[in-house]
Amino acid sequence: MRSDLLKKYNTQAPRYTSYPTVPYWDKTPPGEQSWIENVQIAFSKNNEISLYIHLPFCEQLCTYCGCNKRITKNHQVEEPYVESLLKEWQLYLDTLPAKPIIKEIHLGGGTPTFFQASQLKKLITGIFEKAKIAENHEFSFEVHPNSTTEDHLKILYDLGFRRISIGVQDFADHILKIINRQQTTEDVEKVTRLARKIGYTSINFDIIFGLPLQTPENIFANTEKIKALRPDRIAFYSYAHVPWIKPSQRAYSEADLPLGEEKRALYELGRALLEENGYVEIGMDHFALKSDSLYEAMKNKTLHRNFMGYTPFHTELMIGLGASSISDSWSTFVQNDKKIEDYQRSVDAGSIPIIRGHLLNDEDLIIRKHILNIMCNFETNWSAPGNYDPVIDDGLERLKELEKDGLLKLYPFHLEVLEQGRPFIRNICMAIDAKLWREKPTSQLFSSSV
Repeated sequence: MRSDLLKKYNTQAPRYTSYPTVPYWDKTPPGEQSWIENVQIAFSKNNEISLYIHLPFCEQLCTYCGCNKRITKNHQVEEPYVESLLKEWQLYLDTLPAKPIIKEIHLGGGTPTFFQASQLKKLITGIFEKAKIAENHEFSFEVHPNSTTEDHLKILYDLGFRRISIGVQDFADHILKIINRQQTTEDVEKVTRLARKIGYTSINFDIIFGLPLQTPENIFANTEKIKALRPDRIAFYSYAHVPWIKPSQRAYSEADLPLGEEKRALYELGRALLEENGYVEIGMDHFALKSDSLYEAMKNKTLHRNFMGYTPFHTELMIGLGASSISDSWSTFVQNDKKIEDYQRSVDAGSIPIIRGHLLNDEDLIIRKHILNIMCNFETNWSAPGNYDPVIDDGLERLKELEKDGLLKLYPFHLEVLEQGRPFIRNICMAIDAKLWREKPTSQLFSSSV
């Protein structure tokens, strides 16, 4: 990567898991009735839905983490939280005219495997009691290597789960120590091999580049472990240093971090090594073997991106259950209360615990479509009337500078991201982000783009 381009474009930028991005959502969230009406509209178009379930508890604090979590060793919190999730699910079921067909489930956290396997079984069977399961479904969950048991893996496998995502981050002991990630290489190996033995068909490793004390030698070492264990997918994320949002990241300083060209070199090295070993780069920060459904989705142009990351397909309705979960009816976003106690109080009172949200207008919907196309397919087209809004012209003006730098190619009604432009995908999306340009941030909102 050219160092002049890195210096020029390595600015704060959203990760574009949604458009508009959360800081630019409406100041007042949609009311519960308005949200339910949008859920019903989405459901009427397609009764196959996705579920994201947030399980926020962790036994210890990993200092790098930017997720919404509650640190506790008190496992008495499990049962009442599962009860709250099932009550919230029932609130949605009460509004739907027919049984939903569940296409996708992802259990995220926090640490889903903080929960006993029996509690996870109670949760999933409770959800399935009043729903159907799509024939071609994809159910997945995140695991912490040192808290995942054979019971976790077997019980969820029996319930239809076939993909696990293992939070590796890095294999080096000194890096794990500084980020307070309490696990070993043996933990990762054990969970991976056990999942394979049980029958899981897709295993993902989360690996982070840019962690404190991380060097090229660590990237080489991580790749050797990946070669040996052969996960089907790799999420190779950039560490987002946002201590103004997550104070736990002040456990180390910027002096400990690889930054700028040094940090980007870690990604370029990792990408080259993964590609040497048969992994294909997919979208932003993701890799998969050609046998994995994510690769197939990229090839068939059905790849989708939402708050769960990249997925092989798109459902019109995604319902988020649990504290801080985000739901998406395509025309509306809502987010649940982040504080567990407030979330549970609202659910107990019979209300969907909406704390923020956004109703997308026609302009939002058009820009959202283009940003999704760019993030998933590295191209987009606005020749059809439903794909054009005059605000696109403002974005095209801003994109001319990126075209001049060889990052993309502009045609009369088409945009194509070039190979050299892929590391700058967030900058390209940012150029057509109308809301951001109308109200530029005056404080730090996002992590660095590269």
